[in-house]
This record gives sequence, structure tokens and C-alpha cells, in this order.
Amino acid sequence: MVQQRRDNLVALRKDKDWLQKDVVDQLKNHHDIEISESYYGMIEQGVRTPKLNIALAISKLFDVNPNEIFF
Repeated sequence: MVQQRRDNLVALRKDKDWLQKDVVDQLKNHHDIEISESYYGMIEQGVRTPKLNIALAISKLFDVNPNEIFF
């Protein structure tokens, strides 16, 4: 279940033609959130669970309900 949701996150990113670096840059530029590419990669892999503010910001970037990719 968790992996399927994280796969959705990867698909959302690829639909925008973004690299992980692009997501990290968008978070910094639009939400004042600084995370490393490595940390974001771990979120996509399901190894790390982001804090609520990061999860909400990522959801906003992809214009989806956070429940679809995190909860």
C-alpha cells in the first residue's frame, strides 16, 4: 500500500517531466522548504516519511490530495 502510493509520487513527477532535483528546487523556491535530493529520493522510495509540512508542500506541487501519496 505504501509502495503503491509512493509509485504514484514518482508517476506524478514524471508526468511533469521533472527530475528529483526539480522537485527539490520547486520546494525551495515556492514553499521555502530546503531538503536534499537524496532525502527526496528516500521519500519516493518509501524509506523516509516526510514531516507534515513537507508532505503538504509536495502535494501542492503536484496538485493532489496528500492522502493519495502519503497517508
